[in-house]
Parts: sequence; C-alpha cells; structure tokens
Amino acid sequence: MVRKSRRSLVRAGAVLAAVTLMTGVFTSTQATGSELASQGTNGATVPELSWGPCAAAPPGYECAEAEVPLSYRDPHGQRITLALGKLPAADQAGKLGTIFYNPGGPGGSGQIPPELTPELHERFDIVGFDPRGIGSSTPLRCFPDRSQSRLLGGEFPITLAQERKLIEDTAKGTALCAENAGPLINHMSTANVARDMDLLRQAVGEEMTSYYGISYGSHLGSVYANLFPDKVGSLVIDAVLDPVEWTTGHHPAQRFEPFSYRLGSHLGSEHALKSFFEACSGDERCAFDEPGVDLADKYDRILDRLRQAPVSIPSSGGEQVEITYQDVVRSTLGSLYSADASTSLAEFLQALSDAIDPAARLTAADAVQVPEPVQGPGYQQARYSGPEQGMAVFCADSSNPGNPHSWSGYARKADRGARGFGSNWTWLSLACATWPGHDRDHYAGPWDRETANPVLVVGNGKGDPATPYEDAQSTAKLLGNARLLTLDTFGHGALGNSKCIAESLNTYFIEGTLPAEGTVCQPDRGPFDQRTPVQN
Repeated sequence: MVRKSRRSLVRAGAVLAAVTLMTGVFTSTQATGSELASQGTNGATVPELSWGPCAAAPPGYECAEAEVPLSYRDPHGQRITLALGKLPAADQAGKLGTIFYNPGGPGGSGQIPPELTPELHERFDIVGFDPRGIGSSTPLRCFPDRSQSRLLGGEFPITLAQERKLIEDTAKGTALCAENAGPLINHMSTANVARDMDLLRQAVGEEMTSYYGISYGSHLGSVYANLFPDKVGSLVIDAVLDPVEWTTGHHPAQRFEPFSYRLGSHLGSEHALKSFFEACSGDERCAFDEPGVDLADKYDRILDRLRQAPVSIPSSGGEQVEITYQDVVRSTLGSLYSADASTSLAEFLQALSDAIDPAARLTAADAVQVPEPVQGPGYQQARYSGPEQGMAVFCADSSNPGNPHSWSGYARKADRGARGFGSNWTWLSLACATWPGHDRDHYAGPWDRETANPVLVVGNGKGDPATPYEDAQSTAKLLGNARLLTLDTFGHGALGNSKCIAESLNTYFIEGTLPAEGTVCQPDRGPFDQRTPVQN
C-alpha cells in the first residue's frame, strides 16, 4: 500500500439528525455546514500543551489540558477545556508519531489510554482525552444534586407501570438538563469532538492522524475520516457502529425510529448469545450444558420464571442475592462483551436454572459470582460522570421520535427478535424524545469521502453484543477507502484477544500495510479455555 503523507514515508523508511441535515448543512452568517467542513476547524487557534504529572494515573503517564472553541462557528469565542493523557513511546529516539485513542461510550473517559500493543507502545506516543462535556474535561452537568441523575438511564421496563414511570422520570431529567446544562449541551456532537481531535493533532505536531477507536469510538473515527479525509494516516475502528444507522437510517422512514432500535444492537446481542450456547453445548467445562437439552430453551425458561417474580441465589460474597428479569438480561449482556467470561456466565445461568426448580435447595456450596451488568452511557471514574454526558452526544447525532410513548412498540418489536436484549437496548435512547439540546454543527454524511489512506475496520464474526458484526461489514463498504479484518469469536472488540489481530495492527500502524483482503483471525483461546496472557 502506498502511503500519501510525508510522515508515513519517513515511517516506512524507519522500519443522528433530520434528513434535511444529512449533508451537514447549517444556517449561519459565518459558515454553512459544508463550508465549516471544508474549513476544518474554521481557523481555530491550535492549543499549546504543557505536559506534566497526572493527578491520578499509573506511573509513566503525562497529562495536559487543551483549550478549544465551544463552537467552531465562533472559533475565537467562548472556550472549553479538554483533559488529555499521554503514554509516551518507550523508544523516544525511534518514535514514529502519535496514536489517538477513544474507548467508546459515548461518555467514556479516554484520558488514560492503554498501550494497545507492546510494539505500538514502543514506537508511538499514545494520547487519549476526555471528549468535550465528559469526565475531567469541561463537564456537561444537568443535576445540582447527583442523586437526580437517577432520573435518566433507569432500568428498562417490563410492565406498563414501569414504562409510565420511566417516561415520567426521563421527562423530569431532561427538563433539569434544559434548566441547568448551559450552552455546552448544544455543542456535544461527535463532529465537534472530531474537530477537537484535529486541533489536538496539530497541537502534538502531527501532519496526519493515527487513531484507534472502539465502539462509539468507531463512530468518532468514521466522522473524522469524512470531515478530514486528507488528514487520515492510520485509522482503526474496532467494534463498529454503522454511521448511517447511528445518525438517520438508511431509509427515510427510519429517521422516525429510536436510533438505539435502528442500530440493531439487540440482534448483535442475540448472535453473541447463540455463539455462547454453541460453545457451551457438549463442553463439559460449561456448567450450563445439559445433554439433550436445547440451551436456548433452557435460557428462555429462566426468563419465563423471572417475568413472574425474582429469585434468589447464593453469591460468592456469602449472601443471598435477589435476581430480577432485568438483572439476568443485563448481566448476560455484560458477560457477552468478552468470550473469556463464558465460564462465569455459565455458572450464573446454571445457578438460576437450579433456583427456579421447585425442588431446589441452594446452599452456600452453590454460590456463584454474579456477573456485573453492562454499564450505560456516562459510566466512568472521573471528576463528574452522569448519564446526561453520553446522552448529549447520541441525541445530538441522531434522529429519533418526538413522542416518548413510541419507544414501547419498538421495544416489543425488538424483543421478538432478541428477547430481553431488545427492550434493554431500545429504551436506552428514550431521553432523546425530550432532549433540550440541539447541535446544528453535527455531521450526518456523506460517509464515502476518499481518505488519504485506508481505514482498517475490525469486527467479531461470531457476534458483538453491542455493535453487530454486520455493521463492520457495511461500514467497510460504506467508507470511501477501507478494509475489513475479522476475529472469529464473539465479544465486544477484537484487540487483546488475538495475536493475529495485534500483529495486524502493528503492521498497519508501523509499516502502513493492511492485512490481506478477507483476513479472518483466530482467537488465542476458546470461550472455556483458561485465560493466559496474550503474547503479541
């Protein structure tokens, strides 16, 4: 592959919105959306970074703050602050450049980035940042009393009474956002995060952007690639969201669907669950296996019983833990984020299967570790985190119904294809029905702009419980210059699960060489194999 930047030649030698806004058109006396896109960051001042010790980070990290415009329509007006962290290249003399990092969410803190692989840590500074409005950056905050944040992102409902309560609470929560959030709520789109990242690229002295983003970070990568196609160096998106589904949908009628239904995450969850059942069936190491029994039916019997009332099981902490229908769905979903969690998921489900047996008498000897449920937007350890921070991003990006009662029908429809998961994912975006913010500088396409260098798209072929593998396939075709790399397992994200994936990323970032078209990597271990450290 021939690279198109001067830096890459040196490197090789060294080793959701309305349909009317789909093209990002705004009305402004300063610049239309298309003009703003062509102007990049619209003449904003490049921040100066002063790296120093971090207040709370593992040894070896450096931190800094960067001032960026609140609005790129007014690039020299009101400023906000971004919190950055850097893991410096271990070999500074042989350093090849900088890789930017985003962990997903939206609402996730990226300030303390991982090394990605030992080889990449050796040759690159790895820089992460808390996106605007999130964490230790200038935070979006709707609730003077932190306990009020419970009004947003409540448990998904399974009864009409629970639906009414969730809709009422969410409306109260978004009303508090209208009252307390301030102007930042109107500038939280992914497009503005991408503009921030391009200023940071300039601040660290890079001609082109190298980037690794996972989950929501894949959408940031897709937006960046289309806003700044001539600045794309090496850009990897892992656990990929289809950017059209995230924003408007592929067909006009889809703009009236909740974006969290439109994404099809529930179908990805169902695919991953089926892959778990397939791995479990016939494997004596899987506690949930039962000869001659269809494991999907066995799982459905658990859900049938828990729709009636919770059950209690003994936990590894020594106490009885009450498990609800929602708990099972969310804990199962959380476990499916990694195939390595299969053993504990099997033990948990088997404990529930035993508990619903009328003859069961579970004791401390039957104790299991109850899996952690998957966390919603805004979950992080930071100065302030709340669900409004992630919601502000996806409500700014996406088109959604204006009637909160619309979510009920879509949740039921989704549940018919993916029981429990459908409701869990669909209700996630309820706040968008009454969300008070609107970022007119968001981006909703086109998505096929020819980038200076190819984008590497990575997906898990046996199911991703949050970002369906089909999204990786469609996005690889949608982007103007991209290639798909597949990991043959289930889970959310491929990096860290396969030497083949790690080597592919090393070669791509260091040498600028893509894996062969159609490459399918094998995981380093099966779902019920004992985990050993990955040798990259």
